Amino acid sequence: MKLNIKLLLGFIYTICFSILMYLIFSKFSIKELTDITFINNNREIINNFKSSNRILLLVGFFIFSVIWILLLGFASPIALVSGFIFGKWTGTIISVCSFTIGCTLLYCLVNLYFKDFVKKKLTGKIEKYINLFKKNEFFYFLLFRFTGGGMPFAFQNILPVIFNMKIKNYFFATFFGLIPGIFVFNALGSGIDKFISNNNTIVWYKIFLDSEIYLPIIGFFLIIIITFFLKKIFFK
Repeated sequence: MKLNIKLLLGFIYTICFSILMYLIFSKFSIKELTDITFINNNREIINNFKSSNRILLLVGFFIFSVIWILLLGFASPIALVSGFIFGKWTGTIISVCSFTIGCTLLYCLVNLYFKDFVKKKLTGKIEKYINLFKKNEFFYFLLFRFTGGGMPFAFQNILPVIFNMKIKNYFFATFFGLIPGIFVFNALGSGIDKFISNNNTIVWYKIFLDSEIYLPIIGFFLIIIITFFLKKIFFK
């Protein structure tokens, strides 16, 4: 019965992922999604919709972000988009809240049905962290969220299954640990939006001379430097 539940959940996960990808790429091509001219041409439509349907857009984006994190686990693209649409402050709030809920739902799901599988696959690879987390799971997972621990975001979401981390500690460590990095990406997305609104044509080198763009990038590299030293100190 347990195996059947795991297969069913895996099947549902795959179907949801496939539907999400189909909905995205049936409407837009990869070239369009990465073409800043395409974004510029459709920016006015987004702004008009945002002005007349702000609450609906916030709720819809929030639900979409939760599902995105639950199914895909890639935070950075959504953080950029939220900053572009809502600005750095509102974007950061909605991103951090939705990402935290999505991560926590994934953690609960994996902890409930896939704990043995995760422990079997990952315990040997992160054995050095086990004793640290036993000392203070909230503090070290907070640092782990901030530094990334050298792992993709999706793996960070399920890693605490190995330590049987309390859901409350997982939730708040994720929430506060995500804020710095998510704010930087939202600020960058907001900066791109402002640059597009103030320029009729896109000249790539000018983008990086705009303070709304280069300051978040500097912030990103500062986080990398801080992360490096924090890992040396706490995860040596």
